[in-house]
Amino acid sequence: MKDRISAYDVAEKAGVSQSTVSRVLNNYPFMKETTRKKVLTAIEELGFTRDEIARSLASKKTRTIGLILGDITNPFFSESAKVITRKAQEMDYNVILCNTNHSEENLNKYIQTLMGKRVDGIIVASADKDNQKIKELYDKGFPIILYNSIMEHDHANYIAVNNYKGAQLAVEHLYHFNHREISYIAGPSKYVTTHLRNLGFKDALDKFGLKMNEKFIYDREFSYDEVYLFAKNLLNQQSRPTSFFASSDQMALAVLDAAASEGISVPEQLSVIGFDDIDLAKNQFIGLTTITQPKEKMAMLTLEKLVSLIEEKEHVDAPIQIVLEPELISRKTTGIYKS
Repeated sequence: MKDRISAYDVAEKAGVSQSTVSRVLNNYPFMKETTRKKVLTAIEELGFTRDEIARSLASKKTRTIGLILGDITNPFFSESAKVITRKAQEMDYNVILCNTNHSEENLNKYIQTLMGKRVDGIIVASADKDNQKIKELYDKGFPIILYNSIMEHDHANYIAVNNYKGAQLAVEHLYHFNHREISYIAGPSKYVTTHLRNLGFKDALDKFGLKMNEKFIYDREFSYDEVYLFAKNLLNQQSRPTSFFASSDQMALAVLDAAASEGISVPEQLSVIGFDDIDLAKNQFIGLTTITQPKEKMAMLTLEKLVSLIEEKEHVDAPIQIVLEPELISRKTTGIYKS
């Protein structure tokens, strides 16, 4: 199926502005012939007609959405992006992909850039819980949805998993396997997903009468190398954790690497549980116990709801706020601790 065209596509191809494309299509009299030819050639090379471009301009829709990821190297984000872009293509929408590297400054710049490109809507995966740019777009009624995150705002649209419950499931699983010394790879609490998992983790410890050892907590930005060194250092201590709960499968893999480097067998001597259920977690040689997020369902639902907002199928007075339930997937990396 041929993708829907937008004035932005033609402008980018021809190396001109969208307003120039509009003037060419409207037979603006004071136009350089070379510029006119560039625009018409771009339309032809893209395989579209003047009428199709004109309809796009008339509807004021670009059939383009922005997808802003926190870290494209994180399999959870890249796997989610794959689902969203595939579904968008099926719905005749183009996707502009942005990667912030968990930088709030980059996020704000990308939002500004996407608005300049006249995208019809934006999906944001990973944002600070108090981001003002996003709140401003909500106030203006612009179609924007948070993916796997929530925000306290009257008009906030989001589709997420119950992160609080997910962390509780992880602690409960380790507790029933006789683990009392649990290290937690949390990440920074400025992200609402992390904040909710932190609350779930702490409340679960309280529920089972366990004390939190601050030395066992990693609360910085996720970095494979840093988490590897953090875990390696803990595993060299005389009083070391018997288990790790990582708030990301990718970071759980870093812990497994650290354990292997120290000759510590998993799950006989150490249990490790992650969060996300990325594709690699299912690998038979890894078999990572994890908290699964229904990312395919979440990703498809997010795109469908965004398109509904764009095409005004959703009532603006009723924000989209959907929270899905997580599940524990028990595999090879957790076992009963024998003291």
